[in-house]
Amino acid sequence: MRPTFPRPPGIPILIVFATVVGCASPPRGRDVDLLITGGTVYAGDMGEPTITDIGIVSDKIVFVGNAAKAHIASQKTLEATGLMVTPGLIDAHTHTDNELTSPEASQRLVARQVMQGVTTSIIGVDGDGTPDIKAEFATMKHLGIGQNVATYVGFGAIRERVLREDARAPTPAELQAMKSLAAQGMCEGALGLSSGLFYAPQSFASTDEVIAVAKEAGKRRGLYDTHQRDEGSSSVGIVTSLKEAIRIGEESGATLHVAHIKVTNSARPDGEDVTDVIALIEAARAKGQPVTADQYPWTAANTGLEAVVIPQWAQAGGFEAMVKRFDDSTDLARIHADNGLTLALAQKIMISEALKQPELVGKRLSELSTQWGVDPIDAAIRVLKGGEAEVVVFVMNESDIVKIMPKPWVMSSSDGADGEHPRGYASYPRLWEKYVIDEKVLTPVQFVHRSTGLEADTFELKGRGYIKQGYFADIAVIDPKTYHARATYVEPKLLSTGVVDVIINGRIELEDGKPTGVLSGRPLTRTQPKGTCP
Repeated sequence: MRPTFPRPPGIPILIVFATVVGCASPPRGRDVDLLITGGTVYAGDMGEPTITDIGIVSDKIVFVGNAAKAHIASQKTLEATGLMVTPGLIDAHTHTDNELTSPEASQRLVARQVMQGVTTSIIGVDGDGTPDIKAEFATMKHLGIGQNVATYVGFGAIRERVLREDARAPTPAELQAMKSLAAQGMCEGALGLSSGLFYAPQSFASTDEVIAVAKEAGKRRGLYDTHQRDEGSSSVGIVTSLKEAIRIGEESGATLHVAHIKVTNSARPDGEDVTDVIALIEAARAKGQPVTADQYPWTAANTGLEAVVIPQWAQAGGFEAMVKRFDDSTDLARIHADNGLTLALAQKIMISEALKQPELVGKRLSELSTQWGVDPIDAAIRVLKGGEAEVVVFVMNESDIVKIMPKPWVMSSSDGADGEHPRGYASYPRLWEKYVIDEKVLTPVQFVHRSTGLEADTFELKGRGYIKQGYFADIAVIDPKTYHARATYVEPKLLSTGVVDVIINGRIELEDGKPTGVLSGRPLTRTQPKGTCP
C-alpha cells in the first residue's frame, strides 16, 4: 500500500494548462502515457512546492497542472497524494563506472542509486575518466543502463596513457599528446576535465602541466573538476591546494568545481581551515570566477590505504613498485622519515576492504599496530605487503560539514561506489534525515534544488533537473516519512527505503519500491561550442 500523509498547510494547488509538445494544447480526453497525481511537487528551483499533477508522453513531461480540470486521461496513473515528487536526483560525484559497463544487468541497474531517488550519475571523476568516451557510451547504450550518465575525461587516465606511472614531467611532445587526448574526450562529449592530484601518479604533475591540459576543457567552456592536491594537512595544506585549484580554473578558462569539498586533519590550531576555504571560494566568485563544489554528508572518507599513509614519492611506478620499496632498507628508512602517520591518525583509519586479507576488515590501524607490536607505519606496510586495501578514514568535523552545506554554490553528491562505505547506498536519505529533518541545516526546497536543478544547470544537462513542461521525465516519488538511510559503517551495503517510484526518461525504473529492470537510462553527451571540435 502506498503511504500517505496530510497535505502540508499553506501549500496551494497549482493549476497550469500546459501545452503538449508539438500541439497547441492537450486535446480533451487525450491519453498521456503516464500521469502522476496529487503529489507535493518540488520543481527543482528555489520555489515552494505545490500540489499538482504531472503528465508524461514518451520521455517528456507534457503537462503540469490539474489533470481532472484539464480532462487529461492516462494509460497508467501513479497516485502520489501525501508524497514528495521531485526531479530525479543528480549525483555530482560518483563511482558507478564499473557497474554501468558490467555484463550483469543487475549491476547496470545500479539499484543502490535508484533506491535513493538518483536518476543521473556524474562519473569519470578523480581524474579517472577515459578519453574514449564515445566507445564507453556505446557500450552502455548497447547493454542498457539504469541511470542517465554524464562523464568527465580524466587527467589521470590521460597522464597514465602517456607517461604510465612515472614521477616526472612530460616532454613537449608528451604534453601535446596529453592535450590531444583531453581534446578527444571533450569532443566526444565530456563535461570537462577531472583530476585527482591527491593520488599518485597525478600528484607528480606540476600546476603548469595541469593548466595546459585543462585549457582543452576551458576553450570549450567545460569544467575543471578536482579532487584537489590536499584536503587537509597531508602535503601542501588545504589553503595552498585550493589556491592552486583556483589558479588552474582561472588560467585554463574552465569552470572550477571542487569535488567532495571537505577539510581533513585540520592543520590550524583553532581548527578554522574551513573558514579559509569558504573565504577563498567566495572571494574568487566575487571577482567573477565561476566556482562550485559538491559535498557528501558523512564525516568519514574512503580511499586506498597507501594514499593515506605512504609518501607520494614511494608510490611512483604503481602498487607493485611501492611494495618493492618496502624491502629496500634505504627506501624504508625514508618512508619512516617522511610519513605523517601518527597514532591519533591510525585510530581513525579502519580497514574496509582487503580481498586477500578479509580477517582485517573492520580493524583500526591502531588495533593492528598494538596487536602486532609495531609502529602504525609498520602495521600499514604489513597490510600493504599482503595486498591492496581500502580504508574508511574518520577525519572530518561535523561543524565543518554544517558550515559548508548551506552555501548556494554547494550541491549534493555521494562519492559512492558499490564498496565498503555507506555513502554509496545512503547519502541522499541521510542528507534528508539528518540535515533537513533533524538539524534543519537545509530546507526541503534547498535539499531538492542542490540535488537537481543546481546540478543540471552547473553541468549543462539540458532539459533535466526540473519538473517543467518539455523537460525529460526524470522524476522521483518519495515518502518523506520513510525516506531512510539504512546503510552504516558496519553494514555499508543496506539499501535505502522510502523511494516509492522512479521514472527515468519517461519509463518506470522503480515502482512501489521495487526495481522493474527496464534499464531506461541514457548516456548524456555534452555538445561543445561550435568551431571547437573537428
